[in-house]
Amino acid sequence: MRPDTIPPVLQVLLVTFPFFALVLAGYVAARRRMLPLEAIPGLNGFVLFFALPCMLFRFGSTTPIAQLLDLRVAGLYLLCGLVIVGVTIALTLNARIRWNDAAFGALVAAFPNSGFMGVPLIVALLGASSAGTVILTMVVDMVITSSLCIALSRLDEGGGDGRSAVFGAARKALKGVLTNPMPWAIILGGVASAWAFRFPEPVEKTVWLLADAASPVALFTIGAVLARAQMTANHPMPVADYLPVAAIKLFAHPLLVLGVGLVAMRLGLGLSSEALTVMVLAAALPSASNVSLLAERFGADNGRIARIILVTTAAAFLTFSGAVTLLT
Repeated sequence: MRPDTIPPVLQVLLVTFPFFALVLAGYVAARRRMLPLEAIPGLNGFVLFFALPCMLFRFGSTTPIAQLLDLRVAGLYLLCGLVIVGVTIALTLNARIRWNDAAFGALVAAFPNSGFMGVPLIVALLGASSAGTVILTMVVDMVITSSLCIALSRLDEGGGDGRSAVFGAARKALKGVLTNPMPWAIILGGVASAWAFRFPEPVEKTVWLLADAASPVALFTIGAVLARAQMTANHPMPVADYLPVAAIKLFAHPLLVLGVGLVAMRLGLGLSSEALTVMVLAAALPSASNVSLLAERFGADNGRIARIILVTTAAAFLTFSGAVTLLT
């Protein structure tokens, strides 16, 4: 079959299938104990501190600096994220799901897996020119959306102690951003782009080699992390506690970004159709797997968060592929 005779839906699946297949491979490897659960933190460490920062630096350094500093993209994407956070908390906050669990449920509804999955997947679909927009949405989520939800998670504690807890959580969130190598890799990549800086060839080849390892290892690690979370879940849970949040992530979030973006374009705010497509596809990604680690650190119901991530990752093979088919 010639490439020009392949149906558009199949062309999209040919690109997306390997990415989700690697997630499934990691899941199966952990479930069948081919990959010891004790090895998963090592894989996470390699991706977080070595491979992914190199990949983000490479994309940042080869992307025009204006694309990395597009305030229209950042502002519109942040607005949509704040709406998703507010709606999710309003729908889920109840006598059982208090602020801590509701806030992290809102974060997992608004924070797509842009780093581990989004950058390589969307670049594979749309080309290297899309990297800057994906990276910018990721910075918004890492710096603002995450910090807001962590602060909101402390509202369960009343009185003056509650206010102190909110500020304490905000400080922890800021410290987490500052010690996370990914924002620094993006910043350094932007500086390199602005100054047209390049490493000496041997160093550049080393960085590029690590960057090439980021995508397959990150995707495999996502699957292993999801399997571990499912295997260590210690209590049953009503479907209503996590399925609606998964639906918000996969459907409401990208539709909101699309609607707000179309309004912005109609109002003449200068948002390009190409940037809007990337923003919608970023929002259509499954939930970020690192939210599970944050939930565990702040004492939220990590089993609920892990279920949301698992459902969105499994369903996104179809929903994300469908979004790509409709938008491109």
